[in-house]
Amino acid sequence: MHFLPVQGDLADRTAHVCGKIILSGEYAVLFGYTGIAIPSSQELIARFTENTSTDEITLEWDAHPLWITYAQKIIKHCREARSVAGGTLAIENHLPLGKGMGSSTALNIAITGVLLDHHYKEPALHIEDRLNPGHSGLDFAVIWNKQPMKFTKGSEPEPIHLPENLLKDACLIDTGTPHEQTPELIAWITERKEELQDALKTIGSCADRLLSGEDLATVIRDHHQAQCSLGIVTEEAKELIKKIEQEGGAAKVIGAGARTGGCGMILSTLTPQNSNTLTLSIS
Repeated sequence: MHFLPVQGDLADRTAHVCGKIILSGEYAVLFGYTGIAIPSSQELIARFTENTSTDEITLEWDAHPLWITYAQKIIKHCREARSVAGGTLAIENHLPLGKGMGSSTALNIAITGVLLDHHYKEPALHIEDRLNPGHSGLDFAVIWNKQPMKFTKGSEPEPIHLPENLLKDACLIDTGTPHEQTPELIAWITERKEELQDALKTIGSCADRLLSGEDLATVIRDHHQAQCSLGIVTEEAKELIKKIEQEGGAAKVIGAGARTGGCGMILSTLTPQNSNTLTLSIS
């Protein structure tokens, strides 16, 4: 059963949607390797109040104009899929936007949930395909189900059990927004997939290692090195992770990463001093 409580009657609906944290599998899942991701405790909340006296949907969200535009595209696709009355759509967000936690997918699922109400999974998937071309499906699977998931492209996502203390003392570190969009990075990796086979295979093996019970820090160190080989870890992020490793921890980028700019959110097995961090746990 999926998790998305759309609460209220047809005239006033609310949806609470989680983000996602990839423990293993970035990019490798695009080429058939297994990935593992867990839901985040941070949420995005959408509230829709219907107003039958207007055909317009007013969006209330204090976000960057690019995100407002993205939300408006989702609204447009929803109205193309099904007749939707006018009203007010308010977004309350607690997810880092554009930093590897599935915020665009969460926004899609939340908006389609409150605008289309019941039986909206297929329209939401269709919108995801339109707005996020080349996506692996991992984000959607974890956010929709709100469970730790094992994912292999071409197969049904599989809920998994992970030790509750797996992320004890771990945190997420905000390194800033990447300069590149995820589809751009996916295209860049795909163009080079033959030369990146060793790194992709290493990343793919990390899921099996985690499921076998291997130490999280050991797996993450190898995962990080493979991500560096892909070229999606900036020099600044490498330096930060090096310091974490020198303190006895391990860390990795949890999303598409970046070639320039910030590297999004980083998963660290310990909390370094003077870092902008978020706490996390296994849901």
